[in-house]
Amino acid sequence: MSSGDFRFAEVFSYESLVHAMAGAVGSVTAMTVFFPLDTARLRLQVDEKRKARSTPTILSEIVKEEGLLAPYRGWFPVICSLCCSNFVYFYCFHSLKASWLRGLKSTPSKDLLIGITSGVVNVLVTTPLWVVNTRLKLQGAKFRNADIRPTNYSGIMDAFVQIVEDEGIGALWNGTFPSLLLVLNPAVQFMIYEGLKRQLKKGVHRELLSLEAFMIGAVAKAVATTVTYPLQTVQSILRFGQHGEHTGRSLLNSLRGVMHLLINRVRRHGWQGLFKGLEAKLLQTVLTAALMFLLYEKIASSTFRVMGVKRPVSSR
Repeated sequence: MSSGDFRFAEVFSYESLVHAMAGAVGSVTAMTVFFPLDTARLRLQVDEKRKARSTPTILSEIVKEEGLLAPYRGWFPVICSLCCSNFVYFYCFHSLKASWLRGLKSTPSKDLLIGITSGVVNVLVTTPLWVVNTRLKLQGAKFRNADIRPTNYSGIMDAFVQIVEDEGIGALWNGTFPSLLLVLNPAVQFMIYEGLKRQLKKGVHRELLSLEAFMIGAVAKAVATTVTYPLQTVQSILRFGQHGEHTGRSLLNSLRGVMHLLINRVRRHGWQGLFKGLEAKLLQTVLTAALMFLLYEKIASSTFRVMGVKRPVSSR
């Protein structure tokens, strides 16, 4: 894809904006519904002393030790980050797809490449938001690991300021390298989703049924999450910032840091340690993605219909 291939009228289009808004609203709604499951997953990833148990058991412990609202701790910064992240991703994905395909039929390889490109843009733009929301989500938590230091952030902006002052501005991009590797997660997810959607439509321009959107969204996310979960664990540890290792800012040092954390995790907990919290993650992320795609399809279709705009080829 050379720069000459792009038509900027398609990149900055009403259709791409509709897709971005629908994706953002769908993801925020879905995450709010299943947010406690993400809380359980994050605790299992960063607190090495907490034993891996079933998701309901972990949530029961959190509520008992920290209060009824503890599973929703950090909801606002997570929702802000998720809204921005999905807006950027959906906008990039559909605008790049419209610019590249220009009415041609899409293929899984093209969907994958567009998904990776969209993911890289998304990571570079929104990583600081995810670093802050990880810190806020874990603030006040009761950890089994006594080495974890408590933090005291009054809000999103205060967290930004304290992180920059105490750790340097580069700390806002902690976990960027595994995040860049993890662009494969949404890229594989969208490749599978778009591929299954094309199979269901079989060349007929129609809207997906609610159950169809839900099921193919669930399948796509389940595959993508299972394949990339060890890197997601490293990403969470790096964003939390209390792993005790300095990974450095260079690409080589980042790679060494990621490999060190992966190897150290295996040494301490065995290979299953790389997948600690996977049950909670799959339960949360599959249900969230399935509901998100269902809402996204319905919101986008309704908006195009109300505004009298024919749904573009890029969404087929």
